[in-house]
Amino acid sequence: MKQKIKFEKNIKEGILTIIEFSEVDPGVVMLLHEEEYSLEELIQASKEGVDSFLGLLRRRSFFPARDMAVKLFDGSVDFFKDAGAEKLVIEYNDIEAFPGEEAFVLDDDVELDALLEEDGDSKEDEMKEIDSEDDTPQFKPEDTSEHEN
Repeated sequence: MKQKIKFEKNIKEGILTIIEFSEVDPGVVMLLHEEEYSLEELIQASKEGVDSFLGLLRRRSFFPARDMAVKLFDGSVDFFKDAGAEKLVIEYNDIEAFPGEEAFVLDDDVELDALLEEDGDSKEDEMKEIDSEDDTPQFKPEDTSEHEN
C-alpha cells in the first residue's frame, strides 16, 4: 500500500499537523488521518534522535510501523532544522518493508483469460476423464471396522 505523509507547520500557533493519505486504488488517494502535535516538542525530539521522535510521534490513533516511522524521522530531520520550511511530503510504499520482494505488475498486453487457462484441454475432454472412472462403491462385507461405509 502506498502512503503519503504530509507535515505542515503552523509557525504562528506552534502546531505541526501530520496528515496521512493512502492510495486505495491505483491513482485514487484518500485521506486517512490527521493529527496535531506541538511543533516545538517535535523539533526538540527530532534533535534528540529517532527514539525520542518516535516516542512523541506515535499515538493511539497514529502508530506507524517501525520502518515507516524511521523513514518519517530520516525524511523530516532537515525539515525541522529549517525554520522557514512549512510543508513536507514523505511517500512510503509498504513493499519497502520487505527487501528483495518485487511489486507485482501485470503487463498491459497480457490477456487475463490466457492467465486463467489451465492446460489447454477443453471442458469436454475433462468431463470424459471424470466419467471414465468407475463410480461403484468399494464396500466389502468382511470389513469389520468400527466405521460404517
